[in-house]
Amino acid sequence: MSKNKQSAGILLYRKGTKDIEVLLGHPGGPFWAKKDKGVWSIPKGEFDDELAIDAAKREYQEELGSKPPEGELLDLGTVKMKSGKVIYAWAVEGDFNVATVKSNTFSMQWPSRSGNEQEFPEIDRASWFSLAIAKEKLVAAQAEFIDRLADILGVSADAAVDGSAAEAESPQISLF
Repeated sequence: MSKNKQSAGILLYRKGTKDIEVLLGHPGGPFWAKKDKGVWSIPKGEFDDELAIDAAKREYQEELGSKPPEGELLDLGTVKMKSGKVIYAWAVEGDFNVATVKSNTFSMQWPSRSGNEQEFPEIDRASWFSLAIAKEKLVAAQAEFIDRLADILGVSADAAVDGSAAEAESPQISLF
């Protein structure tokens, strides 16, 4: 029997001018280039033989190019993806300039069956979102982390959902 894969990550949050905002990463590579809703993720990655919290800190640095901020890590628990992968997450308050994102890369054959290997960033851009917008942008299973963070902070995760919610989105900086 094969062991399910597991990932760990850190959800960075800050107090914006109107409400709490969280930092999300958009997956890099040609499959995701034109997709937006339901594909963003917290900075995270897979791990095997290390503590989940250590993997979360390592993956934050690999995906964003800087160490996570010092501060109290709030345990957001786990969620299980449709694939069976279990994701562990923590939240920490801090700030991050999205223009400084420097993600690690992966290689894949592109175009498909061309024989040409190309490098792509794991995260091609990052952006700050209100909690309500983040729930729309995130991969479905990860939206639970937003609700859990909102509960811990004593705020509503759905306050900005009203048709004009896109205005609550911060500018995005693309790496490519």
